[in-house]
Amino acid sequence: MKVLHLISGGDTGGAKTHIISLMRQLNNLIDAKVICFIKDTFYQEAIEAGINIEVFHQKKRTDMSVINRLEREIINEDYDIVHCHGARANFIAMLLKSRIKKPMITTIHSDYKLDFKDNFYKRMVYTPINSIALKRFDYYIAISDTFKEMLIGRGFKKEKIFTVYNGIDLESEIDYVSKEDFLNRYNINGKNKIIVGIIARIDLVKDHETFIKAAHKVLEKRKDIIFLIAGTGNDEKRIKALVKEMGIEDYVYFLGFVNDQYSFFNAIDINVLTSISESFPYVILEGARLKKMTISTNVGGINKLIQDGHNGWLIHVGDSNALAEKLKYLLENKEKIKIMGDNLLTSVEKNFSSRRMAEEHCKIYDEIVQYRR
Repeated sequence: MKVLHLISGGDTGGAKTHIISLMRQLNNLIDAKVICFIKDTFYQEAIEAGINIEVFHQKKRTDMSVINRLEREIINEDYDIVHCHGARANFIAMLLKSRIKKPMITTIHSDYKLDFKDNFYKRMVYTPINSIALKRFDYYIAISDTFKEMLIGRGFKKEKIFTVYNGIDLESEIDYVSKEDFLNRYNINGKNKIIVGIIARIDLVKDHETFIKAAHKVLEKRKDIIFLIAGTGNDEKRIKALVKEMGIEDYVYFLGFVNDQYSFFNAIDINVLTSISESFPYVILEGARLKKMTISTNVGGINKLIQDGHNGWLIHVGDSNALAEKLKYLLENKEKIKIMGDNLLTSVEKNFSSRRMAEEHCKIYDEIVQYRR
């Protein structure tokens, strides 16, 4: 079995973690290779992880010279399947499809109608193009049952959609600095404070406003808590203005982009996610490796992992009151933070390893190839 994966290469966050985690395990099971179109940190991390990866450099998005090169690669190497990830790879695959006689599959990592929500130009141009490209694929892998239902509701054929939840590498070593060193990096005094963190790009779809409103409600009653925000994005200016307007600047810290996310998770006590839309986010799985209990909005497939009161809590989208109440409860019952964090790691170990994710992918590849034959 030979499978070629195509991805932009400029990816960060969950998409990057997904591919690297998946490819590490796939390489033990099949012959898999990644081709990306931008040489960035994704490429460097893939090399360090021992992944077979090559860059077919695109000067810009409209540079279609890579199509001929990809056609030769696929034919000469006789790949069984081409597997795409993300809007850029989907568009290239759409143009490539008529030239090769190989089944093509794409993973739905997010709600593609919301991917460019914060950028008017990209939303007007790339969202329609990606929507058209997606219709040309033979098969789809949805990261959650919720996303599978989303695709069916938008006219995609049910029998062409598979579901595989994200998994994380539980065997590799984790590199991180001490809590003290991490906080000192940003001149933060966390002594005798519960530290609540959110790590996500600061875009509308991540709904940091709910996080800030909840922080304000908690700080009206308690001052033994601080809030860390890791990430940058198009909504950053507005969110910072909201913090200033509420007068909570002394308790809310904007860290910018944090490239050593495990140092961030090691420093916090409670992991929060307030997204309007998610598939099955890696920030919860990564936090779980360091036993960080999670409070998250009930979106995507998160409810397959988070069990209320056992390893975290789920809240409704935009419900800052519920988030504040959960945080105040944990301030009064600090022992619950550790208990639920331990339980979360146990849940991930049982059901959401990258090995299991890779095995599920191989089953899908086998099914597709056998059907085609």
